[in-house]
Formats: sequence, C-alpha cells, structure tokens
Amino acid sequence: MEKKRVDHSAFPAEYDADAEILILGSIPSPISREEGFYYANPRNRFWRVLSAVFEEPLPKTTEERKDFVHRHHIALWDALSSCLISGASDSSIEDPVPTDIPELLKRTKIRRIYCSGKAAQRFYEKLSYPRTGLHSRLLPSTSPANCVLSLERLIEEYRVIREES
Repeated sequence: MEKKRVDHSAFPAEYDADAEILILGSIPSPISREEGFYYANPRNRFWRVLSAVFEEPLPKTTEERKDFVHRHHIALWDALSSCLISGASDSSIEDPVPTDIPELLKRTKIRRIYCSGKAAQRFYEKLSYPRTGLHSRLLPSTSPANCVLSLERLIEEYRVIREES
C-alpha cells in the first residue's frame, strides 16, 4: 500500500480547561478522520474500555463521547499532527510531525499523560517530552490490530486512569 501524507488538522484535540488527563493515540485512523472524531472505528475497543473503567453506559455518538471525556476531565489527542502512513499502520509511519502538546498543557490542568499504544508513546517521548518535561505512561492499544489482549485485560490495564484520578 502506498504511503499517504495524513494531516491531523481535520479535527483538533478534544478538551476543556478542566482536563486533567491526556490520552494520546498516534494519528487518527482513516475511519476516525472520516468521522472527524477519535476512536471512531467500531472495531476499536477504546470506548468500550473507558465506559467499563468508569462504569457508565457505552457512549455511541460523537456528542455522547465528547460529554463523556469532559465529565471525566479527559483530553483526547494524538502524538502526531502529520506523517506519511499506509492506511492505519503505525509501523509504516515516516516523517512524523508532533502536535503542539506544550500549548495544550498551558490551556488545561493536565498533569498525567497516557499513551494508547507503543507508537503513540514512542512519538510522544521522542518529539514532545523534551518540550513538556512530563513523561507518559504506556497503555496497550485498543486498536483492532491489537487482538492479543482481551477486552477484560484492556479494561484492567486502563483502570489506572481512574485509580490515579
């Protein structure tokens, strides 16, 4: 598959000034870019995991998902603002450009950063940590490509977000 330049400007970080937690992906998937919101692929387990962690019904619409993250003081964004990529394959990423996380931190109360997947953490730690001074914590990817972990195991791993609140 040919690599395509993906530009994250289609939709910005989802946050409000009260956000205390930042969850970073690497770059939005083609389905998320199409929908204009984070973790929109119905096979991605992100929303099922978070709803279980916070013991709430599954948010199904973009508006319900926005409300969910705001109520729990969570910001969503990606480590990269643009890159060359084949489909949704993080392993194919080249020419990564980081998002402006330092600016987001100035506008919020974020003091904890979680990365959903190794690629997100690798790009954050290499490209943004030197400018933020705030290390991230790795969480397993909820992507359908990460079929090694069960939904129950993902929920167990993501509970740290609520426990550390």
